[in-house]
Amino acid sequence: MSYRLRYITFFILDSVIVLSAIFMSYFLLHPTISGYSNTMIILSAITLLISHHIAAYFFHLYDRVWGVASARELLTIGIAVTISVVAASGMQFLIKNDIYFRVMAITWMLHILMIGGSRFFLRLLKDHDSFTSHGERRRVLIIGAGQAGTMLARNLLRAQQPEFVPVAFVDDDPRKQQLKIMNVTVQGKTTDIERLVEKKKVSDIIIAIPSLGRIGIRNIYERCAKTGVRVKIMPNIEDVMTGKISVNDMRDVKIEDLLGREEVHLDLKAIADKLTNKTILVTGAGGSIGSEICRQVLDFRPSQLLLLGHGESSIYNIDMELRRKVSKSTKLTPIIADVQDRNRIFDIISKYQPDVIYHAAAHKHVPLMESNPMEAVKNNIFGTKNVAEAADTFDVRYFVLVSTDKAVNPPNIMGATKRVAEMIVQNLAKTSNTRFAAVRFGNVLGSRGSVVPLFKQQIARGGPVTVTDPEMTRYFMTIPEASKLVIQAGTLATGGEVFVLDMGESVKIVDLAKNLIKLSGYNVNEIGIEYSGIRPGEKMFEELLNEDEIQSAYVYPKIHIGKATPIGKTELDRLIEQIPKLSEKKLKEILIDVANRKMIDRNEFQNINI
Repeated sequence: MSYRLRYITFFILDSVIVLSAIFMSYFLLHPTISGYSNTMIILSAITLLISHHIAAYFFHLYDRVWGVASARELLTIGIAVTISVVAASGMQFLIKNDIYFRVMAITWMLHILMIGGSRFFLRLLKDHDSFTSHGERRRVLIIGAGQAGTMLARNLLRAQQPEFVPVAFVDDDPRKQQLKIMNVTVQGKTTDIERLVEKKKVSDIIIAIPSLGRIGIRNIYERCAKTGVRVKIMPNIEDVMTGKISVNDMRDVKIEDLLGREEVHLDLKAIADKLTNKTILVTGAGGSIGSEICRQVLDFRPSQLLLLGHGESSIYNIDMELRRKVSKSTKLTPIIADVQDRNRIFDIISKYQPDVIYHAAAHKHVPLMESNPMEAVKNNIFGTKNVAEAADTFDVRYFVLVSTDKAVNPPNIMGATKRVAEMIVQNLAKTSNTRFAAVRFGNVLGSRGSVVPLFKQQIARGGPVTVTDPEMTRYFMTIPEASKLVIQAGTLATGGEVFVLDMGESVKIVDLAKNLIKLSGYNVNEIGIEYSGIRPGEKMFEELLNEDEIQSAYVYPKIHIGKATPIGKTELDRLIEQIPKLSEKKLKEILIDVANRKMIDRNEFQNINI
């Protein structure tokens, strides 16, 4: 129905109700007397009609969607009717110095019943499907009988092309037990999930508790996983209320939801002071961490964001993605450059004069770097040296090196080169006007080289999933979380700190594999898990700080400063000078010794045996 036709229909309907109601009221009180001959009743009817339409205009009684009306809309009708009845009563008092109180009281009630009833009838028509047979619709158990669960049930029942039907709620609040919401009963607590799935023949479970947090989601998912049915999560209620997504846009549970890590809360003012209206350079901007740093930085409206990377395709992709949401106040500048090219890097930083540099460009794949140690050195050591020294030369205000937990007691060349990169930054910080800092964290889910994409590919092929060792553990966080904490740590830099992100509890790789198998809709026996053995350069357990570096105090939630001590500048310069002359075997040996502080004496560096 068009807006115009809808408006006219409601206008005529209400006119009939308003004009007839007062005569009906008069007849109920005076059945032997004709109201049509009573001049005051006729004037009251006209006054009611005019005042009602005026009130209806201001309270939008003719342009509301009554099929989804709630108690608020009924209250609006009550206010509009009261205004019209008061206006008619006032007219009676002015003309006759008297008010037909009983007539007007009954008229008020009839208006509420008839006008409200006409709207309620539309609501019944809209909800008709929820009272009919559910046919082949998927039967849903909703976890959470709060605002989000109620909103979800309402939307599922009123869907234009219904796919799901809620058959029960579960909620741990004892006060909600056996209550009905949208004609669906709260039939137990989360401990009853398995029983209700079997009893109600549930095909899908939807978690509708936005405030639950990841630890809560993990605990509930473990119960849900035992049922073997599909588990989904309702979107964030704020995103629904702001219209970003629909209530019905449920998503599958992701491995990130099961990490047991809570959302990162940032000091937005401190970050804005550093980034808003500033020029920001991100190296490795096409990579997993670099691209996410770019997305996060963009929210703070820098004047210019420089996307620097060696890979043409990856820089093109992140540039195109960001252009779809960048504000007019921010200029995006994609730059193809290799951090190993010292002259090019110096030219770029000289030209653009960035205020902040996030150095994310690096080679990070442990087994690949074991096979190509000089490439790790060129990118991670010389690349960092070039960017950091350019930042020092041109007085960049802040420089943040994205480091790794593999820089702690490294048995491999990748970790050793990242620790040397940290030392370069730490030594520069002693004399530079630039505030240098490094940020260490563990594995990020979904990054290039992460086990998660590999496991997903293996599951898609039907298995088996290959795990190196049943006891191997790693620290994990999501890419957005890691990137946010890198940006936050940059605001805390005063010079030379190695910030360490709180990675929570370490996770067994085999448990990660099992969870991914379940999330993909299979059981472990169907897919299978095989153990392939530890690869060259890998550690069984990762560390974020070695014993000498441990510092328990946090400088910000989830961030603390490690007491990582670099070798002296003279020794470091001597080491870097000799690197190109070393054989691969000697290169690995010396860099790992330096990273583990087995070489700290000046004479040792003066007498490096090439």
